[in-house]
Amino acid sequence: MIRSQLTRNTLLLGFSLFLAGNVLFAQTPNSIQTAIDAFSSNAYFANASVSFMAMDCSNGQVLAAKNPSLALPPASTTKLFSTATAFQLLGKNYAPQTRIYLDGELTKDGVLNGNLWIRGGGDVALGSRYYNGDGKESDFLEKWADTLMKLGIKKINGSVVGDASEFGYEGAPDGWNWGDMGNYYGAGASGLPIYDNMLRYTFQVGAKSGAKTTLLGTFPVINGLNYSNYIVTGGSGDNSYIYGAPYSLDRFGTGTLGAGLGKFTVKGSLPDPELSFSQEFTRILKSKGIDVKDKALAARTMPWASATSRYAAMKLFFVHKGKPLSSIAWWTNMKSVNLFAEEVLCWIGYGTSGNGSVDNSISRMMNYWSGKINTIGLYITDGSGLSRSNAISANHFCEMLKYMTTSKEFDGFYGTLPVAGVSGTLSSVCKNQPGEGKVHAKSGTMKRIKAYSGYVETKAGKRICFSIIINNFNCSSEYTVEQMEKVFNAMVLYQ
Repeated sequence: MIRSQLTRNTLLLGFSLFLAGNVLFAQTPNSIQTAIDAFSSNAYFANASVSFMAMDCSNGQVLAAKNPSLALPPASTTKLFSTATAFQLLGKNYAPQTRIYLDGELTKDGVLNGNLWIRGGGDVALGSRYYNGDGKESDFLEKWADTLMKLGIKKINGSVVGDASEFGYEGAPDGWNWGDMGNYYGAGASGLPIYDNMLRYTFQVGAKSGAKTTLLGTFPVINGLNYSNYIVTGGSGDNSYIYGAPYSLDRFGTGTLGAGLGKFTVKGSLPDPELSFSQEFTRILKSKGIDVKDKALAARTMPWASATSRYAAMKLFFVHKGKPLSSIAWWTNMKSVNLFAEEVLCWIGYGTSGNGSVDNSISRMMNYWSGKINTIGLYITDGSGLSRSNAISANHFCEMLKYMTTSKEFDGFYGTLPVAGVSGTLSSVCKNQPGEGKVHAKSGTMKRIKAYSGYVETKAGKRICFSIIINNFNCSSEYTVEQMEKVFNAMVLYQ
């Protein structure tokens, strides 16, 4: 009887504490969980998939979650994995090199009896608009030509050969859409990139809707380009699209360009960066008075040879060092530059093993994170997030982001992230709201996809890592962001 009474009293006490705890929780609810619950219950998101997690970086405590293990295509937030892995494996000062080799004898009177080889290392800054002003894209080639002349080369009895082979020739990663690959944002990585791997088409636009547009030319000039033009005058602004596969010289344009635009440039992807590089350098050399006997060549079209055997008998003439990872990663995350992300991914494989192919680079990235975070259900097929084959959960992002806070490379990585209401792709997010200046994150946007992953510095002095991904919402992207801002602000105000 006494034991029964004690048991009953214990149960009653436990139940009373349970009630008290729930009353207390009801009085001071977790504001982040309340915000994400409200977000998920929005009628416009009834058919959507949502994955969310917020985690205390100091101890790994999960502060709020909604389907945290649901892996979804996260668009450009994928760039966080590419850049974080590169910082960890290569370090912020890693810089690619482009090397010039002589394959033949250089005579005393300055004649190279053989080919001049350009061995690429993925220096995506070469001729990039992010590092060179308009009309200055070719300046680096001018300097290289001047260097060759100073080193005694006056004539090349052979060809300029571009070699991008050590990054492979995939052209585009798995999961990229046909509608993306011909446009500038769908330019694939190359061991020898040039001009952002971008082909600029200049059109004369008609004065009235319905009028045809006329292609005036391209930069760079592509020998043998077979372009079919279906772009007409109409609508407002640029609503045109370029279609074409990697390494194919067949291209066609569709859509509209607004009346009154006059001469207007549409940006597409470069069909064959390796070949364009050698053609552009040949053009510059000739303009400087260096005679080049044969046409420019690409290593892709020549008999295959490993780099070890190919360059063993050649003479290394000079080396150009590119921009460091810290700089390229800043543009990658701050302005969401797809090509830079793809090149950074390939740097991972090349910098660690000499093989910069997409497959090898992804394999090395996954091997790095395996054992450091839970990689079950983590699928990454490209570096930029343009692939819809990517599947990453909020939990994957938060574990990776928390891990980065313990790294010596954290400050460099953190400095690449846009700041809400202040910079980059987050400059208009949480403007004049609690989240302004407090959310440091990467955004991701594709058709029916919106995502953000990064860090929140709370008013109470905590650092939270978070990820929110939504697919297939039934409203505008702008409205979706407005609802996400409520979640961001709740994290900032979390005590």
